[in-house]
Amino acid sequence: MALSRVLNRVRNLPLSMGHARERVALAQVQQDDLGEPFGPFMKTEVPGPISRQLIEELGQIQNSQAVQFFVDYESSHGNYIVDVDGNTMLDLFTQISSVPLGYNHPSMEAALRDPHNMSAFVNRPALSCFPPKDWARRLQSALLSVAPPGLSQVQTMACGTCSVEHGQKALFMNYQRRMRNYEPPTDTDLTSSVMNEAPGSPPLAILSFKGAFHGRTMGALGCSHTRWHHKLDFPAPDWPIASFPALKYPLEDFVRENRAEEDRCLAEVRDKIEMYRRKGVFVAGIIVEPIQAEGGDNHATAHFFQGLQDITEEHEIGLQIDEVQTGCGGTGKFWAFEHWNLRNPPDIVAFSKKMQTGGFYYKNEYEAQEPYRIFNTWVGDPAKVVMLEQVVRVIKEQDLLENTKKTGNYLQSMLLNLQREFPNMLSKARGIGTFCAIDFPSTEVRDKVVLNLKNRGVHLGACGTHSIRLRPTLIFQQHHVDILMDIFQAVLRDFK
Repeated sequence: MALSRVLNRVRNLPLSMGHARERVALAQVQQDDLGEPFGPFMKTEVPGPISRQLIEELGQIQNSQAVQFFVDYESSHGNYIVDVDGNTMLDLFTQISSVPLGYNHPSMEAALRDPHNMSAFVNRPALSCFPPKDWARRLQSALLSVAPPGLSQVQTMACGTCSVEHGQKALFMNYQRRMRNYEPPTDTDLTSSVMNEAPGSPPLAILSFKGAFHGRTMGALGCSHTRWHHKLDFPAPDWPIASFPALKYPLEDFVRENRAEEDRCLAEVRDKIEMYRRKGVFVAGIIVEPIQAEGGDNHATAHFFQGLQDITEEHEIGLQIDEVQTGCGGTGKFWAFEHWNLRNPPDIVAFSKKMQTGGFYYKNEYEAQEPYRIFNTWVGDPAKVVMLEQVVRVIKEQDLLENTKKTGNYLQSMLLNLQREFPNMLSKARGIGTFCAIDFPSTEVRDKVVLNLKNRGVHLGACGTHSIRLRPTLIFQQHHVDILMDIFQAVLRDFK
């Protein structure tokens, strides 16, 4: 497409692109291969009439109250999602942070069309019992090629929640093996466990943090402390919950105060472990997110996470890092914990979302010693690992981690500029890479801004009580930031 035609089309967009027009036009010339549109294009409010009709139809079958709009996935490309009413939106929520290369990426489509991959898509095996002949090779080429430094064992799972939950089981098993001095369990251990009684069902716990979210099955839910929607009516284990640091921003202005806050939280972690020990409940591990995403994009510094590892090593318990949302490059490193400069690798690293498959990496001593201990019917899906192979290849070939760093720096600087322009509306701009967030004065203001942004062609997500979170793809570019900021600025100027 000739540059003049691109510029004319950009100038005629229904939304003002402001100073970004030329940058958008030039960049879109280079991105035709991804089939991306030239910017948001809105035909109706969101949800539109067709979406509302489909929501009503779905509501006759199941609860559809969480549905925001129905998607035309065939028409969605790159960083843009298209709904069934023909609205084209710049997507910064990406299926709750789970789309690495954008919609309908050609490499992903090529993997699906490759006849050598057909069997993986047609036959879903019970992997722990009947893996396909190329399973070990697939794990090496995809998952182990991007394994967290120092970890060389991996167990696949179907989703983030079961990845976390089975990682917890690995923590418990390793703890009990040590308590038995690595002797096999007794007959009493075996029979009592079936009846949920000691000694086979020991009084163990996982320590988690206020504001954490780790999933919706019972063990993971026992470590989740965000919204009542996740917890109401469900029995929960009596496990220790410590405070997560509440940092002040900008970070460079509150170094002393933030260090004191992190030290306070670390002291609380020590106190909780000892408190539960006195109750006869023994903490087998600590689980923590690198950034508390669902809880409000809450950050801590490397000092805090290094301190957590010190505590786990002192008490000879495990450290489980939940990288379900932060893993696969969104922070500018493949794993967010790599920003912490830990002396030793963490014991368990759970993943899912952008990784296409769920699972967890682990140190050798956390491997199950008997069959069927870390197990379900599928424990993952070879077809998803085929897709992950393409994700990993594209990340490496196109240096998308470096792209995320550069785009993330630009995005953060623009968020700060917007915050300075609207100090009564915005605060606490924060992020690592493109994994960013910003706060509003209240839930009501936040929710209205999110809706207004959506109706002008920008789709993003809420988190915590009054924050929005930005979760773009790894192919998100600076010209996408310009589009976002022009629309964001217009929404804030018109806000009433």
